Amino acid sequence: MDVLQFLTVFGIAIGLSMDAFAVAITQGACLSVETPRYPLSIGLTFGAFQAVMPLIGYQAGALFCQKAQLIDHWVALIILSVVGIKMGLDGINTLQKKKNAGPASVVCTVQANGKLYFHNLLLLGVATSIDALAVGLTFGMLSVNLWWSVSIIGITTFMLSTSGVYIGKRAGPFLGEWMEIAGSLMLLTIGISIVVDHLSKGI
Repeated sequence: MDVLQFLTVFGIAIGLSMDAFAVAITQGACLSVETPRYPLSIGLTFGAFQAVMPLIGYQAGALFCQKAQLIDHWVALIILSVVGIKMGLDGINTLQKKKNAGPASVVCTVQANGKLYFHNLLLLGVATSIDALAVGLTFGMLSVNLWWSVSIIGITTFMLSTSGVYIGKRAGPFLGEWMEIAGSLMLLTIGISIVVDHLSKGI
């Protein structure tokens, strides 16, 4: 993996992990965080799902790449744009709901009496990693190193999600939706840069 590919994958990893980061921040405000147990559980679960989902999408993307090399960068742009726009709209929608509900509103989807339950954690792991499944398609089209890519995504998500729980405990739920919006802008930027890079090389 060269420097440009690393920066592209790392940027995608940051963009994708913003969704999980946002959830971790929000839940950090709800959970009883007295030991590293909950932050590590959330970080490991979110990181694992974010790493596995691109593996599934990669297989479909690799098959598609063989038949559509001339338009693969445009497909990558479309996928990253759709995922980015979805994340941005989710963040804006959450902001609007909180505005209507009042400043004290908190959405605690994995919390009950300050405790984290396994089934809720798994559901959130799946929910926050669906976007990574779609982005995995682009890895097959861009011919990046698969194992380096999923490792970068998994580790990045783990670190941000784990720290997000602690941040949420201090900062409350007010940062979560802004992280989703930031992630959406990053994915859109990467999608555009991929197309620009291909066009500049005459591909």
